[in-house]
Amino acid sequence: MIYDSARWESFNPRNGDIIVATPAKCGTTWTQMICALLVHQTDDFPQPLTVLSRWIERHTEPVADVTAHFDSQPWRRIIKTHTPLDGLPYYDNVNYVFCGRDPRDAFLSGLDHIDNLSEKSRADAAKLGKIPAGFTLPTDPNVRFQMWISAGPQPWVWDGFPIGSVLYLTNSYWQHRDLKNIHFMHYADLTRDLDGEMRRLSKSLGIPIDEAKWPALVNAARFDTMKSNAARNAPGAHLGEWADSNKFFRKARQGEWRDVLSPENQALYEKISSERLSPELKAWLEHGRAKATP
Repeated sequence: MIYDSARWESFNPRNGDIIVATPAKCGTTWTQMICALLVHQTDDFPQPLTVLSRWIERHTEPVADVTAHFDSQPWRRIIKTHTPLDGLPYYDNVNYVFCGRDPRDAFLSGLDHIDNLSEKSRADAAKLGKIPAGFTLPTDPNVRFQMWISAGPQPWVWDGFPIGSVLYLTNSYWQHRDLKNIHFMHYADLTRDLDGEMRRLSKSLGIPIDEAKWPALVNAARFDTMKSNAARNAPGAHLGEWADSNKFFRKARQGEWRDVLSPENQALYEKISSERLSPELKAWLEHGRAKATP
């Protein structure tokens, strides 16, 4: 595997730490950016976002280097994870910020993600994942979707191979949504009302709003603004993760699955998601807090 949740054993939590916990391709970098803007009250961060808020489980860097980096940060820290809550240590003195997204949009975004990996990243993934030489994934997105929705990267995970789980991972946090230190956001809500969702998060994190600075912070969190500085914002850009860092922010896919997924796969999604998720969670995951028809 390219990541290992056991690396958390080396992490030393501090009061007020922020753990950005999201499925892959569900607004992770967007959530990290918003958290960093709120913490630092400026878009001029002391370190590039890709360095400031690292993915602790990723094998690309030795865990001792990653934890030493976090230990050296004197400010309120922001740590990234793609691990289900049942695979993480739980700290009642830190904040968990979860961002959800329609699983079908996340799947399509995941295809973009894989296509944009650098040759170095592909080689590292093949080595760490013990992938046989010459192995390739099907190019047809409808064939890939059937794999993704019905098989997980680990035997106990419902979905997500090889990009990463959305259904199982989201459900692991949703079961504990009443905990005061877990905050839920949604990609669709951020798209509809970025200002309002940032205000909700600021309140949840106990960060006062400075109205004089606020418009600049909201503008810095917009998709086009983040894309314009991709080399500092794209995760792993400092490690050569991408063929083109700008393409990490290719576009904010919403609803394109209707034109890509076959009727059979749309029906398969409905069947599996209805079996795996409560009606309340399914509605939230597909539409956000507003539960509006997209």
